[in-house]
Amino acid sequence: MSADILTLVLMAALFHALWNAVVKGAGDRTITFGLVMIGQTLPALLIVPFVPLPNTAVLPYLFLSVVIHWGYYYFLVSAYRFGDLSLVYPIARGLTPVLVALGGLFIVGEILPPLAWLGLMLISFGILILAWTAIFKEQSFLGIMLALGTSFMVSGYSLVDGMGVRLTENALSYIVWLFIIEAIAIIAIFAPRRDRLRILTRRQIWTGIIGGVMASIAYGLVLIANKFPAGEWPFHAAHFTGGPCRSSNSISPNQRTRRAPAAIPKI
Repeated sequence: MSADILTLVLMAALFHALWNAVVKGAGDRTITFGLVMIGQTLPALLIVPFVPLPNTAVLPYLFLSVVIHWGYYYFLVSAYRFGDLSLVYPIARGLTPVLVALGGLFIVGEILPPLAWLGLMLISFGILILAWTAIFKEQSFLGIMLALGTSFMVSGYSLVDGMGVRLTENALSYIVWLFIIEAIAIIAIFAPRRDRLRILTRRQIWTGIIGGVMASIAYGLVLIANKFPAGEWPFHAAHFTGGPCRSSNSISPNQRTRRAPAAIPKI
């Protein structure tokens, strides 16, 4: 993995952890998440006049990703209602590298060498250790289940977007339209909660919106990184969760046998 890709994904990990902390620390997490969605949509609205429309080949991936993202938002907000950040975040993100690698194997047809699998499992195990104490806390079972659901959603949209972004010539166009279409959910969040919006302080509103801007930067950086060889997707996920690994030493160009377009008929 090149230094440029590593820098992109590590920056994304920092922004991602920050906006998760914003959601967890909020009094009304559902409203705060709606504000986060506004925040991640604002940069997209500013950029959309300068990017082309997504081509027809990526539309199925774009819409499927939106649906999976909505599921991810539901699981994440619900998980933070029943579990601490120290429980939910490591579980939700710690399993992702292995799940993405499994998805790459069965959906895209990517075969990773044994040492790569070992590295990914060690990274996931190391991250899950961070949640070890919280797992045994009283009444954390539901939080654990919701965190696991979040992890599957993350893996799902990571694979779909990884394939979708490689079918477009303009990664920024894919990212921008993804955030804009996702924003439909803002209506569902705010419409039944209009009274709660009136009691929010200016600080709460801006905290949520700034968290959304960080979220858009975080995921945008990951999707840009995904424009690089498909065999590195699991390693992007591993770096995104904070785990160090060196995929360039683990996977040779010949071992990156298939790329996303070759797997389209299997989806």
